[in-house]
Amino acid sequence: MKAKNRDQSLSDSRELDGSYDQLTGNPSTSQSKKTIKQRFLKLLPCCKPSAAPSISQNSVEDDFELSTVCHRPESMDKLQEQTKFTKKELQVLYRGFKNECPSGVVNEENFKNIYSQFFPQGDSSMYAHFLFEAFDTNKNGSVSFEDFVFGLSIILRGTINDRLNWAFNLYDLNKDGCITKEEMLDIMKSIYDMMGKYTYPTMQDDAPREHVESFFQKMDRNKDGVVTIEEFIESCKKDENIMQSMQLFDNVI
Repeated sequence: MKAKNRDQSLSDSRELDGSYDQLTGNPSTSQSKKTIKQRFLKLLPCCKPSAAPSISQNSVEDDFELSTVCHRPESMDKLQEQTKFTKKELQVLYRGFKNECPSGVVNEENFKNIYSQFFPQGDSSMYAHFLFEAFDTNKNGSVSFEDFVFGLSIILRGTINDRLNWAFNLYDLNKDGCITKEEMLDIMKSIYDMMGKYTYPTMQDDAPREHVESFFQKMDRNKDGVVTIEEFIESCKKDENIMQSMQLFDNVI
């Protein structure tokens, strides 16, 4: 019975990362095409491009693979139903995720370490913290493949309202339903810290605060000192630059 469960777990893992041919029962003989743009993947944690992992027939290596996967994602069919990705897209995403997070989950410290690799000129730790909080929807201190792909599905394939709601949730640090100047300032400082001090043209120290003032001048319609989700969505939809920037994600995958 244990051997049967072990074989089933290994089969599920192989199916998810695309290294198993369901028709023949043999390891796949061809790699899936890389359909994710390299530049965007650099900004995504646990998803650096990598070659498809080969599945060895050696039982010792099979045992090692199973022992390192502490969290096995939902079935492929279920993930397809819950996201807007195809099976092949999910396989590519999972392959990259498993490469960086072999245990199947990533904690905040590892999330920050992965993210920092792409911003060596600055300090990305605080922005990575905010991003981690947005992906960790269960608030259990870790991001699983499901958490990651659900968030990514909204960012890349969601409606305009879906994407704006996700962005608002990122900025609303204490999740009380509104964005304060202090919260937005924390976000802006984290972004400026991440970009580093050696940008051209050089950013001034008061640039984050000026950005916040500009944000509230545009978004805080009733001038009560906070931005609600309704004000945020309405203002963003009327801003041509914001709408154009959101469309950049449409064909990432």
